[in-house]
Amino acid sequence: MADLLQIRHPSSGTEAELAITDGTIRAVDLREVVVDGEPLATYDPGYVNTASCRSAITYIDGNAGVLEYRGYPIEQLAEQSTFLEVAWLLLNGELPTAGELAEWERLITEHRMLPDKLKTVLAGFPYDAHPMTILMASTAAFYSFYPDARNFDDPEARSLNIARLIAKMPTLAAFAYRKGKAKPYINPDDAYGYCHNFLAMLFKQAERRYVADERLIRAVEVLFILHADHEQNCSTSAVRSVASSGNDLYTCVSAGVGALHGPLHGGANEAVLTMLREIGTVDRVPEFIEGVKAGRVRMMGFGHRVYKNYDPRAKIIKRAVEDVFEITGVNPLLQVAQELEKYGLTDEYFVSRRLYPNVDFYSGLIYEALGFPPEMFTVLFAIPRTAGWAAHYQEFITDPDNKIARPKQIYTGYPTRSYVPIEDRG
Repeated sequence: MADLLQIRHPSSGTEAELAITDGTIRAVDLREVVVDGEPLATYDPGYVNTASCRSAITYIDGNAGVLEYRGYPIEQLAEQSTFLEVAWLLLNGELPTAGELAEWERLITEHRMLPDKLKTVLAGFPYDAHPMTILMASTAAFYSFYPDARNFDDPEARSLNIARLIAKMPTLAAFAYRKGKAKPYINPDDAYGYCHNFLAMLFKQAERRYVADERLIRAVEVLFILHADHEQNCSTSAVRSVASSGNDLYTCVSAGVGALHGPLHGGANEAVLTMLREIGTVDRVPEFIEGVKAGRVRMMGFGHRVYKNYDPRAKIIKRAVEDVFEITGVNPLLQVAQELEKYGLTDEYFVSRRLYPNVDFYSGLIYEALGFPPEMFTVLFAIPRTAGWAAHYQEFITDPDNKIARPKQIYTGYPTRSYVPIEDRG
């Protein structure tokens, strides 16, 4: 027998029993309770306690600091897997066999190139256009080149367009970066893997072959794995919402890019770097901490909407920082970051509020060490998140329960009133 939630509204005498499934009640069942002549609804700005879908892709336990993709702990995937292997896992539910992975890597390599006419679209952007703006607009433009993406009910067409987008995002990002630097575009090199090729398209100069340090390639691989998905966050919800009206993959993912562009979502690691620079040296950390406690300044990179424990991604990134700095040299800001972390983990003010380091706290230091300007940080988030967005897009459009997104509202405007002719308005 299912658990039941019993509701009684004394003033109207309404009573109802609502089924509890997976720790939730169906919101539409609240309509059985009538208050002031209207069916009962919930008011939940930001969806802080509303499940909008059922999903089998990513599991998070914020209190325990757990993140899993399709049941696999993020720590194991970051240590042993590759990004393309993780992308396959997110899309298909299982880790690929050796044959499946080889074919998947071949397909991605085959579709890395951008359409030639899209390059003319890129040329139309100002040289100082933000790379996320270029990424968002160009992703939406892909539908013009691949209209078969609207055949999303066809599994083959859907899979092909997902592969196209995952393959082309690094190329598009690298082109946006080089445009801002007034450098010629570097086409993909089939001899390189996904992350090595991305670094080559970004940083290749006059050398015949661009060879990156394996530790740097692995650091990018780990960062991509950590950012591949994160459940029903703002940008993923945007992808699902736009998909609900019957849109193609490219239009939906462009909405995700737009949501990610916001500083409250994808831009936090840049804010962390700004904070570290403002502090400057380790001896100024205590003064900064006192400012945080007094409410004068904010501690960026600490705390998370979901995690009330140490973000598991932050632990992994912290190790990757050390590997990168072995090659590039230590950024003095690392010492500032480590000192802040000590306060975050031991000071009662932060411990009692469960404000632990999150994924953004160290990622900006890695990106800067790799040579990326701050405006590219969110782009580096968007590239791997494309795999997660595509997985959620696929899950949504194949879900028989999906409906067009149409939240309710609580109207707070005027009651009905009569039109006033302009000559009578005073």
